[in-house]
Amino acid sequence: MTSPATDKVFSGSIAELYEKYLVPLIFEPYATDLANRLVSRSPASVLEIAAGTGVVTRALASALPESTSIVATDLNQPMLDQASKVGTKRPVQWRQADAMQLPFPDAAFDAVACQFGVMFFPDKAKAFSEARRVLKPGGVLIFNAWDRIEENEFADVVTTALASVFPQDPPRFMARTPHGYNDRAAIERDLRSGGAAEPRPRAIRRSPTAKARRCAARSRRATPPDSAKRPTAPRPPSPSVSARGPWTARYKRMSSLSSVDVPRVFAISDSLTHWIGFLIQWIRTFQKPNWL
Repeated sequence: MTSPATDKVFSGSIAELYEKYLVPLIFEPYATDLANRLVSRSPASVLEIAAGTGVVTRALASALPESTSIVATDLNQPMLDQASKVGTKRPVQWRQADAMQLPFPDAAFDAVACQFGVMFFPDKAKAFSEARRVLKPGGVLIFNAWDRIEENEFADVVTTALASVFPQDPPRFMARTPHGYNDRAAIERDLRSGGAAEPRPRAIRRSPTAKARRCAARSRRATPPDSAKRPTAPRPPSPSVSARGPWTARYKRMSSLSSVDVPRVFAISDSLTHWIGFLIQWIRTFQKPNWL
């Protein structure tokens, strides 16, 4: 599926809203998870691509020793400006860069990390190839991506809510791009094209954060009694696999934090309000609702 050019543009007030609302609600636990997976490898140098407002960068700066150099990059300078404004526990280097044309020499880093960014790359195989190029022998690329939107109830509810606001042209950005890169065979094919040998994705389901649980509790109070009593079928455990080759590529297919216990009725959740406000503000930034 071809994504509009604006899918990868984060400008205007988007960076501030992203950091204020989406980072604490959705991205922080995954950032901690990603950083912890790199700690055991004791890298001396780390490159982060699609760093956004720096949630993973901050986790890396806290988890890795000061002797480990960290370079955090993003295509959108406003996101890096926001990341720099928030700051990190220790100095890191912020640099604007295109993941498909990394401005670094060959074999420059022990690890490349990317949180929820690969879905936005127009040429994913090229981006993976660039990551391989800048990795030292034995280096690791670790990244994550969302599962399909139907498996991520929070994003699914938001998309449904926005569809009622724009019934003639329902917003499909969330399904098309953040949740649009979920086919395991396609991901493995792109990784192989980028130079990975025998990549094997790992599917992981995370539990809700305390904030997401509070949102869910408020939602339950707003849920009609008949639906509140409706039993919920247990979800099967997700398979876990890893990949190793001339370089290591580890892919984690994520479900949203709220997928475990947030009900379909999300009528009064502050978080849903913030999500919708965030997306509507994004719409206003581009002044064309059908970009979604």
